[in-house]
Amino acid sequence: MGIFTKKPINKLILDSSDGEKGLKRTLSATNLVALGIGAIIGAGLFVRTAAAAANNAGPSVTIGFIVAALGCALAGLCYAEFASMIPIAGSAYTYSYATMGELVAWIIGWDLVLEYAVGAATVGIAWSEYLNKLLEMVGLRIPYEWSHSPFESLKNAQGDVLSQGMMNVPALFIILMLTMLLIKGTKESAFVNGIIVLSKVSIVILFIILGWSYMRPENHIPYIPEPSIYTDTQGVSHNYGGIWGILGAAGVVFFAFIGFDAVSTAAQEAKNPKRDMPIGILGSLVVCTILYILFAHVLTGVAKVDDFRTTGKEASVAYAITTYMAGHVWLANLVTVAILFGFSSVILVMLMGQSRVFYSMSRDGLVPKVFSDLHPKYHTPYKSNWIFFVLVGAFAAFVPGDIVGDMTSIGTLFAFMLVCAGVWILRITNPEIKRQFKVPAVGLVSTLGIIVCGAMIAGLGWTNWARLGGWLVLGLVFYFVYSRKNSKLK
Repeated sequence: MGIFTKKPINKLILDSSDGEKGLKRTLSATNLVALGIGAIIGAGLFVRTAAAAANNAGPSVTIGFIVAALGCALAGLCYAEFASMIPIAGSAYTYSYATMGELVAWIIGWDLVLEYAVGAATVGIAWSEYLNKLLEMVGLRIPYEWSHSPFESLKNAQGDVLSQGMMNVPALFIILMLTMLLIKGTKESAFVNGIIVLSKVSIVILFIILGWSYMRPENHIPYIPEPSIYTDTQGVSHNYGGIWGILGAAGVVFFAFIGFDAVSTAAQEAKNPKRDMPIGILGSLVVCTILYILFAHVLTGVAKVDDFRTTGKEASVAYAITTYMAGHVWLANLVTVAILFGFSSVILVMLMGQSRVFYSMSRDGLVPKVFSDLHPKYHTPYKSNWIFFVLVGAFAAFVPGDIVGDMTSIGTLFAFMLVCAGVWILRITNPEIKRQFKVPAVGLVSTLGIIVCGAMIAGLGWTNWARLGGWLVLGLVFYFVYSRKNSKLK
């Protein structure tokens, strides 16, 4: 049995029936759309939109949202077929193990660290930025050096360094608090989670409606900037303007769509998966994409692109409101509070997702047993939670937000490409397996999904390719040194 050994589908289905008995088909298409909207709208919109406009596409960041949504829709359909066929609380790791073998499954599991762990760090950094905005309401502020990484510095107009970052303490703090919450096993109630989702959607709609009249036409000219190279304050070069700028923006704002696959994991609870799954996935993506495009259009119309490169780089939405929308300071304050609550829930979900992926990998013998050790009282993978606190906390405290955000996007895009390939492979190799939902024109959808996601990866630039390549090399070394020898399937 070699590195491409596959985990039998029947064993996966048997495992899922043991662990998930009693799931009832109670979710309608409307329920799934609402679930998707709640999972999608989060940190990406309020943070990555301004970054994509500043570094990549200017006002045409709206087109980047359309490209990102298309990639998500294609991958989402593939996720839905997998979820209806292998109804297990897993992820792309589980699906890859069944279709492309152990080595590819390992790569995906290792890659998902970039989606969940590094994603949690990205949101933690954003939480820190908006916390400072909240403190400014009462005349306080955490010093620059203790709310930024060592690779960031505050400069004046002449380029002189005024303050040098040391460590992002607030980001580390929120990740510690939520890690402790996860270890204890406390879950958010549906009521509280519903309030958070409602507040996020309301803030987006409020900003669109109230900000529309404050847009200045000159901020949208030219809508698609001429192609050039922009070097940011960290010295990283970006393709700005033109088609490569739009693709780069799509890769950056793709972070805003992470979480939509939560819809696909509910396939076994949908009343009519064959009809409801595509409605849930595509419906939530359509609603969120429309809101995202309008939000980005208003944000880039209210504030200038240069603002998002300088004083408006952090907490950009609150900055745009307080600077250009006179009389709406209350809205900026409301945005800040709602975003802090929303960010907290996103970090919690990402930390939980990461521990679950490594819990599954540990049970398969691909990572050490410590990742599946459960707390004697709380029955949570507490050791895994602490290990990931160290990893996520290090990223959040010492790495700039732009870098970890792009790493999250490229890691997730790579996972999506393998899911698109996997669903087509399994349709050919195991056509007899019962599928509650089938991807229409699977060859075309899978191919387009791989192409669109690959194009966004290409737009993210060579620095991000190098980071992904380095991360995968590190993972392959671990696989051949440890995982291959300890795999339980063998």
